[in-house]
Amino acid sequence: MKIPIISILLASILFLNCSEKKAETNRETTIADMEETKVQAPTHQQIITVHTPNWNAVEGTLRRFEWNGETWTEIGNAIDIVVGKKGMGWGHGLENYQDREGPVKHEGDLKSPAGVFALGSAFGYAPKEEVSWIKTDYHHVTKATMCIEDGTSAYYNQIIDEGQAQTDWNSTDHMLRKDDLYEWGMFVVHNSPQAVNGDGSCIFLHVAEIDDDGTAGCTAMAKSRMLEILQWVDETKNPILIQTPEFTQKEFHGLYNLTGIF
Repeated sequence: MKIPIISILLASILFLNCSEKKAETNRETTIADMEETKVQAPTHQQIITVHTPNWNAVEGTLRRFEWNGETWTEIGNAIDIVVGKKGMGWGHGLENYQDREGPVKHEGDLKSPAGVFALGSAFGYAPKEEVSWIKTDYHHVTKATMCIEDGTSAYYNQIIDEGQAQTDWNSTDHMLRKDDLYEWGMFVVHNSPQAVNGDGSCIFLHVAEIDDDGTAGCTAMAKSRMLEILQWVDETKNPILIQTPEFTQKEFHGLYNLTGIF
């Protein structure tokens, strides 16, 4: 029996259409699978971790991690640091950890705050025009620059320049120091922006003294290492500081998907 040519042509067209639809469906499925398996970029793409052996330890280690689009990459070598002369206590950062088991940070207790904190503006003795390499807001420290430690002041836990505001404080940390500890540094956003009187103020990453036996509550390191951090930190990557004793690290690193690299 002869099959009309027109029937053959119709059958061919239908076959091609079905093949194209199947191919298109396969392409859509592949794209959907790729989108489903694509790693979600974290909110914070630069993370600094600081660990000490226990609550009372002064010496510790700082490490830096950056999201490369697929996973975390460690930046540079680990950095030796010191924290407060009395170790650490839970502070008030991106979350308030002060109701957790363990010591709590208070004003003047010589403890560094533990928890997770945003990183604020960089600061230093160099004029702004000389620090174009810094990728965050920058405060030029002069003789007028101070950080307010008086909890009753409207400017408690803020860096300001004298004359910028009407004086309502009795205690300040003048930042142009003879020992140059604040020649380079960065504000740690602890107890801020809604500062609670007595919860602690003026917490920085800054330069350490030689043979430093601890700070008044900051985290300090060699000048060259502080400069490394300032050159690396990029405010567009929403950097944070995770600062805790070692026995808590798994919990906090798990929250920020750092578990696999520790």
